[in-house]
Amino acid sequence: MGVLVCFHAHPDDEVFITGGVMRLAADAGHRVVLVVATDGAAGEHPDGLLAPGESLAERRMRELERSAEALGVSRLVSLGYADSGMAGTPENLNPEAFANTDVAAAAARLAALVEEERADAVTIYDPNGGYGHPDHVQVHRVGVRAAEAVGHDAVYEAAMNRDHLVRLLAANPEVAGDVRPPELDTFGLPESELTTVVDVAGTIAAKIAAMRAHESQIGDFGPMLGMSEEQLRDAFGTEWFRRRGAATGLRETSLRLPKPAAHTEGARWNNASH
Repeated sequence: MGVLVCFHAHPDDEVFITGGVMRLAADAGHRVVLVVATDGAAGEHPDGLLAPGESLAERRMRELERSAEALGVSRLVSLGYADSGMAGTPENLNPEAFANTDVAAAAARLAALVEEERADAVTIYDPNGGYGHPDHVQVHRVGVRAAEAVGHDAVYEAAMNRDHLVRLLAANPEVAGDVRPPELDTFGLPESELTTVVDVAGTIAAKIAAMRAHESQIGDFGPMLGMSEEQLRDAFGTEWFRRRGAATGLRETSLRLPKPAAHTEGARWNNASH
């Protein structure tokens, strides 16, 4: 059995760019560990969604638990940092926000978990965090520092394929206005820099279930949930990565995980906070 550790910024980030590889790994009998840096409390949510006395952070953690179950997660870890909010928002100034935390200290926590789990592969984000969100950029910094601390050599930067997105938007003009990122020329990574292309089309049902689990984030997932299954397969049926330190010309179709000795049905997981 191998171990895959996926490090993300907020509850719901796990779905888009690693949900498929997580489900594939779990189905192959591997142990999947999902680590989320922040509580997601700075996110937007529909009016009237929260129960009396319920905080958004509490709601998002429960949503994350349901998403994790759909994606086959064996262990869910929340690092508990405050959400930094989108770039340019007041939450950026919170000294407790993840984006403002000491990189070395946060990396030490992640490194300890990677060593404890004896991870075979770790996913983080590209240097721009996909689209420049402060917490996403910090995931990259912390993830790189943690990997260096433990000498891990199978670290994958999860990223959207910028060229694929351009093609997708051109082919679906009816949804382009809803999902077009603000800075397409810096969004994700260009196709030429991606080393690892994983076909996850068979996991679309699980990814949709995970999207639906995040009810508070319907503003993020709403346009996607209105798409046909064929459109969803086109959009989210492939996941892309850049393997750090890879030899020039490396092309992979899976993350580096060992072949499991035996298949394990289902996933048993526990929610832990470190």
